[in-house]
Amino acid sequence: MGQVIHVTDQTFEDEVINSDIPVIVDFWATWCAPCRLIAPIVEEIAKEYDGKIKVCKLDVDNNPNTAINYGIRSIPTLLYFQNGKLISSTIGAVGKSIILEQIEKLLK
Repeated sequence: MGQVIHVTDQTFEDEVINSDIPVIVDFWATWCAPCRLIAPIVEEIAKEYDGKIKVCKLDVDNNPNTAINYGIRSIPTLLYFQNGKLISSTIGAVGKSIILEQIEKLLK
């Protein structure tokens, strides 16, 4: 129920691009303090929106190809996908309300 899915370069297409519901991908790294700040928010959102959106995390150190493909230059970066297409993004340790604004756009 409402689990965050850890994706890799190998599973990104299946989990994100081919998803039949909107997806948020949190690009992060273990050494990143701001990433640790937003992690609980990302986990809360996964539970609150279970079944409506899919929430994924991608470790940029272990999966550099996907990060490079999407031009990730700073972390945390959240990318918002719908029907396999990148819709929007937020960069940095933003508050929950900002993330929820992006989610509501996906669900319209």
